[in-house]
Amino acid sequence: MRIRTAGVVAVLGLALAASGCGGDSNDEPAANESSKAATGGKLVIWADDKRAAALKPFGEKFGQENGVTVEVQAVSKDLQTNFVTASQQGSGPDVVVGAHDWIGNLVQNGAIDPVQLAAEQKSAFNETAVKAVTFNGQLYGVPYAMENLALIRNTELAPEAPKTIEELVATGKKLKAEKKASEILCLQSGQNGDAYHIYPLYTSAGGYLFGTGANGDYDPKDLGVGKPESIAAFQKIAKLGEKGEGALKRSITPENSIATFTGKKCAFLVSGPWAIADAKKANIKYDISPVPGFAGGKEAQPFVGVQSFYVASKGQNKALAQEFVANHVTTADLAVALYNAEPRPPALTAALDQVKGSDPDLAKFQEAGKNGQVLPAIPAMAAIWDPFGKAEAAIIGGADPAKTITAAGKTIAGQIK
Repeated sequence: MRIRTAGVVAVLGLALAASGCGGDSNDEPAANESSKAATGGKLVIWADDKRAAALKPFGEKFGQENGVTVEVQAVSKDLQTNFVTASQQGSGPDVVVGAHDWIGNLVQNGAIDPVQLAAEQKSAFNETAVKAVTFNGQLYGVPYAMENLALIRNTELAPEAPKTIEELVATGKKLKAEKKASEILCLQSGQNGDAYHIYPLYTSAGGYLFGTGANGDYDPKDLGVGKPESIAAFQKIAKLGEKGEGALKRSITPENSIATFTGKKCAFLVSGPWAIADAKKANIKYDISPVPGFAGGKEAQPFVGVQSFYVASKGQNKALAQEFVANHVTTADLAVALYNAEPRPPALTAALDQVKGSDPDLAKFQEAGKNGQVLPAIPAMAAIWDPFGKAEAAIIGGADPAKTITAAGKTIAGQIK
């Protein structure tokens, strides 16, 4: 959803050969038990390319300390889908690393187990991160990083942060007129749209995806897509589209939005921490601020996502997996290594404290996401992405907002039922 890469499964690292006594793969030790309880066997970890490379030395260290073999495998395409399929076939990993909004789908498919963390361990993490990985009252993952969208701007082209989206558009149009930029705004859509990236503007204009129950959990029965609020929101978004201001365009895609910004073709980029490395490499002078909302509208609210470690329900060594996730992933050293692989604010408070002094961008991203909404992890969310995104792209291209989003709402409701 955030970053799509193509490729095949590649094994990045094999740790030391197995040694020591064997363990019962069905035992699940408590989080504070000795690591010796999980010795023996093999631990297979699946992650994307960047995380896999960062995890390799920690896998080797864990293997040495526990007398086991650790395989860190990089799955560079459709990680969630591949994991569910492999889990059903009995050929999946013991641990998988991915976004928290997978949880509902993974639990529904019987693919992951709750993680056993002591109260003291939970308290070491950002509260929002813990909330994000809690589903049906149980902790299903150990969070390691948080992420949200912000407005990243080229300060040579736009010295001041715009207070509203209208102010941003006016600045962008002026830069185009002066031949200093070729695009008003780099906010990715493509032909299929992008619900994640348009969400701050959708919320500012009054739209919502799901209502919440008395306990604060998302309620799949209260679908906001297709309701009057969503129609009003997309009427505003349409005015920014190709038949309006031209700030939102289907030609700005997941593949080219960051590159268009680093190529100095637009002054404003709506993206996340993953875009910063490219901006630095291109020597762009940049600053980070919250995504601006519509004048007179609500505050723009980005989704807050959490990257997490999960224990596979059908893994071959669940005791070893619980030990790794509960007592190894919860260390600051590993969290900092993952931050170094791709700088996103660590969910572990001690790790955040270690890195924030040398990285002022972290505080700016946190500020941009402080009033964000935790990305829904309920299974019904899977029905949102495709119809919502395609409706967004159609509306950006000039389709009637009311008819288009009403139809998308009916499609989504049908899939949820």
